[in-house]
Amino acid sequence: MTKATGSFEVTSMTEDPYEELDGGFKLTHASGAQRFTGDIEGDGAVHWLMLYRPDKTATFVGLQRITGTVAGRRGTFVLSAEGDHAGGSSSIRWTVATGSGTGDLAGISGTGSMTAPGGAKGTYELDHTVDA
Repeated sequence: MTKATGSFEVTSMTEDPYEELDGGFKLTHASGAQRFTGDIEGDGAVHWLMLYRPDKTATFVGLQRITGTVAGRRGTFVLSAEGDHAGGSSSIRWTVATGSGTGDLAGISGTGSMTAPGGAKGTYELDHTVDA
């Protein structure tokens, strides 16, 4: 496995509630774009389904497509993600969706994470291999 590390910035985000639940819970759909720098250079597009609790913390799942290069290899791949949001910070766990790699990233697999301590910027790491 090779570890890719770097930073990201959220460049756009929208969020729409689709159901209000008893007890102050809320379901939303969020989508957005990010810019990745470091070992991953490129752009991300993400869709999240989120469950907000009455205390404003949230749990979410989603798919995130990344287009660009990973350690110099160009292509696209999709990450299956789940995360938690609390007090302005978010932590996300990734798994590369099997068979989602294209171009020089065909055959990519791995796991990783993103951390956004607050605001639109954060860091990532992705332990990955690319089948030749």
